[in-house]
Amino acid sequence: MSQLPLCPHCLEPVRSGYHGSCPNCGKSLENHNPEGALPLGTQLGGHYTVGEYQSADGDGLCYRGVDNDERRFVLIKEYFPVTLCNGRSPDGDLMPKEGREVLFKTSRMDFKDLYDDLHRITPATGLSQILDVMEENNTVYAVEETEKGMTLTHYLKLRARTLTPVEARTLLQPVMEGVALLHKAGLIHRGICPDNILLPIDGAARLTGYGTLALRTAGSELKSQLYPGYAAPEQYSAAEFSGRYTDVYALAAVTYRLVTGQVPVAAPQRKVRDSMENAHSLESGVPTYFSQVLTCAMRLDPAKRMQTVPELMSALTDPTVANAMFEKGENQVSTKKILAASMVVIFVLVVLLLWSLLKGGKGSDTKPAVSSAASTGTSASSTTNSDVEVYPDLVGKNYKTDIKNNTLYTHYRIAMTEDFSSTVPEGCVIRQEPVAGTLVTEQAPTIQLVVSKGPMLVEMPDIIGWTQNNASKKLDESGINYSMQIIENDGQYAENCVVKCDVSKGTKFDADETVVTVYIAGARNDAFAVDSSPTPSEQPNWADSTDPAATAAP
Repeated sequence: MSQLPLCPHCLEPVRSGYHGSCPNCGKSLENHNPEGALPLGTQLGGHYTVGEYQSADGDGLCYRGVDNDERRFVLIKEYFPVTLCNGRSPDGDLMPKEGREVLFKTSRMDFKDLYDDLHRITPATGLSQILDVMEENNTVYAVEETEKGMTLTHYLKLRARTLTPVEARTLLQPVMEGVALLHKAGLIHRGICPDNILLPIDGAARLTGYGTLALRTAGSELKSQLYPGYAAPEQYSAAEFSGRYTDVYALAAVTYRLVTGQVPVAAPQRKVRDSMENAHSLESGVPTYFSQVLTCAMRLDPAKRMQTVPELMSALTDPTVANAMFEKGENQVSTKKILAASMVVIFVLVVLLLWSLLKGGKGSDTKPAVSSAASTGTSASSTTNSDVEVYPDLVGKNYKTDIKNNTLYTHYRIAMTEDFSSTVPEGCVIRQEPVAGTLVTEQAPTIQLVVSKGPMLVEMPDIIGWTQNNASKKLDESGINYSMQIIENDGQYAENCVVKCDVSKGTKFDADETVVTVYIAGARNDAFAVDSSPTPSEQPNWADSTDPAATAAP
């Protein structure tokens, strides 16, 4: 093995005479990467060291790597289309298959153009940064940042409940902003899903998983990689065009997953028989307008779908904006139904009024009949106005004292669920569906109420001494909002472990109003350490820096 500038496990310089393992952390420097992949320790561009093989998709291989100059971990993606390549030469160059040379070069150019564009527009809010793009070994390499944290998929597995619409909207806000920036630059992601959304320990959610058009389209020249439930229907055919509306579909699908807890029905299955329920049907706490926005953004026909991310962002945030959008076209199905029902009610009332007038005029003199008719007309007009019933405003009222046994609401069917709230007093209504003022068109109208259980009080667990990832898992399971800060380590603490928290263990507090700060011991500073020889518990865990599942027991 050639001399390594830095160990790909602990980032320490590797001196001569290491005999197959790092003299600093003791981990093996022997190559265990699969055949055909770059060997561990390969130098790229004079700046990067290739580490362990991580994954593969239709257009490339992914490695953990090291930026030798900045002395930090990175992800290195190598253009390596398995359907177009015939392996690697002894010198390390990729060899295209016979007869596929032109297609190999064209796809390689697409790969480079994509990552060159991403390199230009990142760093940016909500987008994982591309640090470098280079050509070597008859192929292209893209270098991407890597941070400690977890994927959205892993985070959702740890949660005991679904996210509220506000929580989902807040979590995805930076990602939506990043996708809007991609669209402004003329790029389409086509791979938005929980697997490709990263939640760093410090910072907002970021989107990764970049890929070429061929990778994200079924039936292309590459081995495609689509994400069922999140991939739009047009991605399943090379004959159909994708666009900004393709990413709108995926963002709405991710939001649907967050608020309902269920993955949307895959697009090919929906095209055969669309059995996907709307979000409000699956989770009554999702407002009707919010559910309708998701339905609109996930229409199978791209022409009838919501077209841009800013439209989706606005509609999910403000019901007024959503309703204004719906009124422009066929998206607002419920409005049409309400208007139609209203016309039917008015027609029935007019018929009843005429029948009442005719019945009242029989067997009476003309003059009294006219007088009676006039009087009846006035009375009927009043009755007509009073017969147009709207749903009452129950928000803010106490469910037990003001609503439950109130005779004003006995002809309504009240469906009550509870949720935590830091702003609405316990026992009072947080929201209702249908909203107040909506026309009643049902014979047995139902009002769905969400009643406050008061603030969600959680108890701070004892996580002192836990590894960073295990502490994150515990806090997520407890529903605690937190931030983590790295502090200087003079050698008295185990690296990457919790030193202290600003909330003491056993303390109960409002989870929605409090953000707990957790202090993590950084890399040991050997200048202060008494014993410079590393112990097993202090070994830097490179896998832990990119894979949240690879953690030690607390």
